[in-house]
Amino acid sequence: MTEAILTETKPTSPTHTAPEINYQVAMPQPSSHLFEVTLRISGWRSPVLDLKMPVWTPGSYLVREYARHLQEFAAAAGDESALSWRKLSKNHWQIETPEISEIVVHYRIFAAELTVRTNHLDATHGYFNGAALFLRVVGWEQTPMQVKILCSRSLPKSAWKVTTMLPAVRGKPDTFWAADFDTLVDSPFEIGTHRLYHFEVLGKPHELAIWGEGNANPVQMIPDIEKIIQEEARLFGGLPYDRYVFLLHMVSQGRGGLEHKHGCSLIYNRFGFRDRSSYQEFMQLVAHEFFHLWNVKRLRPQGLEVFDYDRENYTPCLWFCEGTTSYYDLVMPMRAGIYDVRTFLQELGKEINRLQTSPGRLVQPASESSWDAWIKLYRRHANSENSQISYYLKGELVSLLLDLLIRARHNVPRQSRGNEGRSLDDVMQKMWQEFGKREIGFTEAQLQQEIESVAGVELGDFWGRYIDGTEELPFDQYLSPFGLRLKRDCVDKVGESFPYLGVRAKAENGRELIKFVASGSPAQQAGIDHGDELLAIDGIRVKAEELNERLKDYSPGDTIKLSVFHEDRLRTELVTLGEPQPNRYQVVPVEHPTDIQAQNFTGWLGVPLSQVFD
Repeated sequence: MTEAILTETKPTSPTHTAPEINYQVAMPQPSSHLFEVTLRISGWRSPVLDLKMPVWTPGSYLVREYARHLQEFAAAAGDESALSWRKLSKNHWQIETPEISEIVVHYRIFAAELTVRTNHLDATHGYFNGAALFLRVVGWEQTPMQVKILCSRSLPKSAWKVTTMLPAVRGKPDTFWAADFDTLVDSPFEIGTHRLYHFEVLGKPHELAIWGEGNANPVQMIPDIEKIIQEEARLFGGLPYDRYVFLLHMVSQGRGGLEHKHGCSLIYNRFGFRDRSSYQEFMQLVAHEFFHLWNVKRLRPQGLEVFDYDRENYTPCLWFCEGTTSYYDLVMPMRAGIYDVRTFLQELGKEINRLQTSPGRLVQPASESSWDAWIKLYRRHANSENSQISYYLKGELVSLLLDLLIRARHNVPRQSRGNEGRSLDDVMQKMWQEFGKREIGFTEAQLQQEIESVAGVELGDFWGRYIDGTEELPFDQYLSPFGLRLKRDCVDKVGESFPYLGVRAKAENGRELIKFVASGSPAQQAGIDHGDELLAIDGIRVKAEELNERLKDYSPGDTIKLSVFHEDRLRTELVTLGEPQPNRYQVVPVEHPTDIQAQNFTGWLGVPLSQVFD
C-alpha cells in the first residue's frame, strides 16, 4: 500500500464501451464465517479503477460501515501480476490500471451476524445482502453484472440450492444476472439446504424459502400469505413484478424484515408460529414487508430516489414510508380474514398504548424523527425514550387519523359532499399512479398536496400540529365519528392503580437495575439515574419485579426514601410520589352510538359496530 491520495477517477468518456463485471462468491470453509469474493472486470479502459463498499443498505436507515468486515484485499491483472492500489477512505479502494484491460480483485468478508441487513455464513447456510458483500465499480453502477456462487466443499452439491430474486443465467449453473448495482444490492441470497415452496398468486410465481428449525407450518402460512398478496394487489391494482421471493430465517429470538423490489427477507422466532397471537404478528410482518414493494421500493421520497451508498440519504417522509406501511400491516390481515375486527382494534389499542407511554412523543416530531433516523432510531441510549419517537409508530397513528379524517368527511351520506367513499386507500392509489409507477421521487409538499386532494380539505394545520409538531394526537376527536373512543386506565394487570414514581427496573446478573427514568418524573427530580442499582424503599429491600406492588402501599403525595447504588456509592433520596399515570389504552365503543356513527364504522371496517361489541 502507498500513501492515500484523496481523488476519485470516473470513466473519462461516456462513449467508452461498458466493461464486463462479474462477481464470484465462494464458501470454502463455512466455519470460518468468511465469504471469499472475486471481482473480475474485462474491457477496462481507464488508468485507475475505483471500488467502493456501501456504508448502508436501502430500507435500513443507519450507516453500518460494511467495509469493517472486509479483509485481505488484493488486486491483479489478467496475467496474475499484482497491481498497485491504495485505500482512499474507510470504504474506498483505488487500483492503478494503466493499459490494463483485465482486472481481478480478491477479498474476504466476515459474516457472523444474522439479521435481514447483514451477512451470515456457517455450516448450515450462507446468507448475504449485496450492500454488505459487493464492492461497486465507481462510475459503472448502471452496467449489467453477473454473480456466480461456488458451493462449500464440505456440502455435497446435491444437498444445497441457491435462492435469490435475481434471474438465473441460462447455460451457466448457479450464475445470476443483475441489471445494475442497485438491483444487485436489492437482491439477497440464501444458499444451503433451506426448504423451498412454490405457489402462484394472480398468475405470478412466488417462492417461500425457510431456513432453520421451528414450528412454522407452510400448509397454514402459504394460504394466508396468498390472501395478503391478493388484498394488497387489490389496493394498488395488480402486482408490479414477474416473480416474488420470501426468505424466512427462523431464529431463537427476535423479529424483523427488510423489503426488496422482488422479495423480502424475514426473521422470526423459530417457535413463534403456533401461538395464535404470535402467528398473527408474523402475518403483520409479512403484510408490512410486502406492502413496501409499492410504498418505498417504487413509491419513494425524492431523498431516496437515487441512492447514495457513501453517506446518509435524508428525507422527512419516513413517517409515511414506514408509518403508513405499519398502519396497513394491521389493516391488511384483517381485510384478508386472518383475524377479525375485534382483534384489529385490540392491536390498534396496543399501538396507541406504545405511543402514549413514550415520553419522547412530546419532544420529537414525526418529520424530525424521519430526518434523524440515521443517528437516533437504531442508536438507543439512556435518554432515548425521553427525547425521541419512532417514525414507524408515530407515522402509523398519524396515518390512522388521516384515514379517519378522510372517511368521516366523505362517507357520511350527505348529497352536498359528493365523492363518497374516500379513504387513505385513495391516497395510496393516487400516489402510486402519480409517482410510484414511474418511480419519480415525491417531495413532502407533494405528499401533503396529494393527501389534501383526496381529503378535500387543507391540511396545513394538521401537518403543523401532528407531523411537524408534537401536540398530542386527538384520538377521541377522530374516533368519535366511528362510534369509538379511547379508554385510558391507570391500573396494572390485576386492575389496581399505584402512585407514579417514573422508573422501570429489571433484574440483570443478580442486580436490580434501573433501566429507564422518565423525564420530569418524581424519580428524575430526586436525582435517580439510569443504571442505578435499586436497593430499598424506606429501608426495606425491593426487587424490580416487586416495585409496582410495593408502591401500592403508598398514596400520591407520600414521600418515600429510595435507596440505590449510584456508581457504587450508596445514596438514599427522598422521592414524593405523583398521581397514577395512564398506562393502558383501549379502543372501545361510545355509549349509545348514533346511526351515522354506526354507518361510518361499518364503512371503515366492513362489519356492524354492534356485532363487534355485543
